[in-house]
Amino acid sequence: MPASPSLQLPPTGSHAVALTLPLPPSINHQYATVNGRRLLSSAGRAYKAQVGQLVWLKLAQSTDRPTLLTQLQSEWLALSIRFYFTSALRRDVDGGLKIAQDALCDGLGINDNRIVETHLYKHIDKNNPRIEVHLAPASGS
Repeated sequence: MPASPSLQLPPTGSHAVALTLPLPPSINHQYATVNGRRLLSSAGRAYKAQVGQLVWLKLAQSTDRPTLLTQLQSEWLALSIRFYFTSALRRDVDGGLKIAQDALCDGLGINDNRIVETHLYKHIDKNNPRIEVHLAPASGS
């Protein structure tokens, strides 16, 4: 059974957010075509809603929330995502990037155009598939 999603807020004064979340749906399950238009599927919408709820639940417990959100909204950001799949051959990392990035940014209430640096990593963990996300100011900010 995968560990429950968690959010670690760094000590006071830090601008970074670190999250452990479930894997997003595969790219084949993220979108549906309806009347010739490509739309986010119910699985995609459910994933984004789940991430948003988890982010806000954990942020609500932080005394640094206003400062952290202000800092994230005013700086260029670097996003790092570590994907932990059950098999090396099952998924590509780029298929989960957009929905994970959108869900995180929506949950934090920031525009994803603030992300100017992206790092993706692929790992195998048969017993605990997940993503570990780190969002922080970009090195050149």
